[in-house]
Amino acid sequence: MNDGRADFDFIFGRWLVRNRKLREVTDPDCTEWVEFDAHAQAEPIFGGLGHVDRIWTESPPGEEPFEGFTLRQFDPQRQVWRIWWASSRRPGHLDPPVEGAWHDGRGVFDCADVLGGLPVRVRFEWTTDGADSARWQQSFSYDEGQTWRTNWIMDLSRVTGAAPAEVPR
Repeated sequence: MNDGRADFDFIFGRWLVRNRKLREVTDPDCTEWVEFDAHAQAEPIFGGLGHVDRIWTESPPGEEPFEGFTLRQFDPQRQVWRIWWASSRRPGHLDPPVEGAWHDGRGVFDCADVLGGLPVRVRFEWTTDGADSARWQQSFSYDEGQTWRTNWIMDLSRVTGAAPAEVPR
């Protein structure tokens, strides 16, 4: 079935993640970028209609180590993905899901949120070569989507010898 449910299958397995992010992603005036490495691992759930993805790092410059958790679920009726994010930096909080789909090798997912007391549109964008590398980036818009400011980029490289997990269907 080619309805979009397999669009994230590339993510299964273990990854080294090179992060480049604004030090304060929720500050629209921040201009200081930091870079650090992290590790991630993703596996399918719900027969491939969902994914669980963990990321962890011990070395963000000038920051505490953290762990993040992503839940992705595919809605077969609407043919869209919803992506939720949580982090050890904000215990007990699950961000509202971004929603979207893949078209022409690019996944775009967005939602409305409030960050730092300001209304904001959040956008996740994914691209991949389908096997051993992928890129995720996050952008915010403080003007209802007229302009976007990228604040976090992750370049993922598959860990050698770590084959993607099989999707139970």
